[in-house]
Amino acid sequence: MNSTVPGFADLGLVPGLLLGVQDLGFESPTPIQAQTIPLLLSGDHDLFGLAQTGSGKTAAFGLPLLQHLDPQAKGIQALVLSPTRELCVQIASDLHKFSSRMSGIQILAVYGGAGIHTQISKLRSGVQVVVATPGRLMDLMERKALDLATVKTLVLDEADEMLDMGFRDDLDYIMTHAAGRCRTWLFSATMPAEIKKMADRFLQNAQTLRSDAGTAPPARLEHWFYQVPFSRKYEALKRLIDAHPEMYGIVFTRTKAEAQELTEKLIREGYDLEALHGDLSQVQRDKVMARFRERSLQLMVATDVAARGIDVRDITHVVHYSIPDDTEVYTHRSGRTARAGKAGVSMVILGPKDMMRLRQMEKQLKFKFQQGTVPSGSQIAETKLRHFFDKIAKADPKLDRIGALLQDLQPMLDGLDRDALIQKLVWLEFERLFHYYSLQNDAEMQSNALSSASASNNGDRPRREYAEDLPGIQINLGIKDGFYKASMLQFLLDHSGLQKADLGKIILGDAWTSIEGEQASLDQLKSSFDGARFRGRGLKVTAKQAGRGGDKPAYAGPRRGSQGRPPFQRNHNR
Repeated sequence: MNSTVPGFADLGLVPGLLLGVQDLGFESPTPIQAQTIPLLLSGDHDLFGLAQTGSGKTAAFGLPLLQHLDPQAKGIQALVLSPTRELCVQIASDLHKFSSRMSGIQILAVYGGAGIHTQISKLRSGVQVVVATPGRLMDLMERKALDLATVKTLVLDEADEMLDMGFRDDLDYIMTHAAGRCRTWLFSATMPAEIKKMADRFLQNAQTLRSDAGTAPPARLEHWFYQVPFSRKYEALKRLIDAHPEMYGIVFTRTKAEAQELTEKLIREGYDLEALHGDLSQVQRDKVMARFRERSLQLMVATDVAARGIDVRDITHVVHYSIPDDTEVYTHRSGRTARAGKAGVSMVILGPKDMMRLRQMEKQLKFKFQQGTVPSGSQIAETKLRHFFDKIAKADPKLDRIGALLQDLQPMLDGLDRDALIQKLVWLEFERLFHYYSLQNDAEMQSNALSSASASNNGDRPRREYAEDLPGIQINLGIKDGFYKASMLQFLLDHSGLQKADLGKIILGDAWTSIEGEQASLDQLKSSFDGARFRGRGLKVTAKQAGRGGDKPAYAGPRRGSQGRPPFQRNHNR
């Protein structure tokens, strides 16, 4: 066995996989990998794994899955289901890397938003492993382009997220059609009642393994919150970045539109950062991640979905530009820092209405956040000056490159002693920084933050800074057309190129669906569907009407009747 990776060599992996692991630079298995890999290699076991994002579970199931393959056998031998196209692409990419030293292994990712005919062509050429989102897999099954009869290994990754997205009926259908499987491995970050029911129904004598990694924020992680008016969040973010010149971190946003907008604004103001979200191709993602890992970027702005699977060392700060709705999302985000025993900082920027959500998180996490004050202009100026002079003290000038320039500049400084030169340097830089952050802005930010905090502490409802309701549209499709909430969501995502995080509330009526979201996402939906054809009739997308979308229908209906997923036709090219 390869002595350079003794931890993995002890798990029973074949030489080809060990070489793939070595090429990736993995030195020792994570706790869940050490528990899971030997068990899954030892026979045809079903497994229920409780593991968070970042625990290394892709390798935990991916390496045994690859070792169980027979490159000579025909048909799909392994199927991995994931809730999102981003995670689907990431898993497939990881499996490609793990199997890079093996021959005859073909892996294909199938997901909505990509050309289905290209995916069908690749399936016909022969693949052993399919990584899929449930909606696209159902499409391929209905088109008879994919047969699960030969599947021996079935993996459900982030099964709780798939249930939350409404894929329960789809999962039942898929599991039933993969009846010849020998091994079913279910991974979930949590174990709600529905996950327990699914495990009881589809797993036989399953082993249950739990990874404690990532289930709670790291011990050396500081948790801070900063409350400001909603209109001042962007300025608060800039000040927090500027007040920590050594920051190397991730800023999390709710949506890819917000991530892109925030990134563009910060780049225009001279910050070294890039965005990571679902609109990026895999090549673009790889370039952003490479620059971030080599520290060419100080910051990365990311959505929760796009950031899944990111494992970068020595991240100092995680900034939550918007407080997450789910405590586990906060834990996942914050767990990007304070790794391997190192210290880290998690900062939450709150709007006036967010304090109640923070208090709920404190109860669930069983610790208190520290309240921070957004730094003033003079404080930031002092911090940046100290950082600047620290860099001067540590600088190692290359005289062979600047010697001639120094000779030209020297006469300009004649007559200045050391103290006078330092005073001039400090004053010029301090004055520039101090005026950039005006005193008026300082006062406005602090007074609003204090009044908001006081209102929250007194139980009063803080003044509403902005409309809570997102803009909305309606489309003339509903329950009568064979949709329920999850299938409508998947239908919208598949034909628009959006992702789940881009949309808000979706409510179905008999012949209409109300959809909320940011205006850019709604415009994209309108472009995709307005004027398109569905079962021979034209689709209409209109602004959401008052009074509609307020009550959830009592019955959501089956996803599809005997005709399967309804046909959809566009009248324009996109």
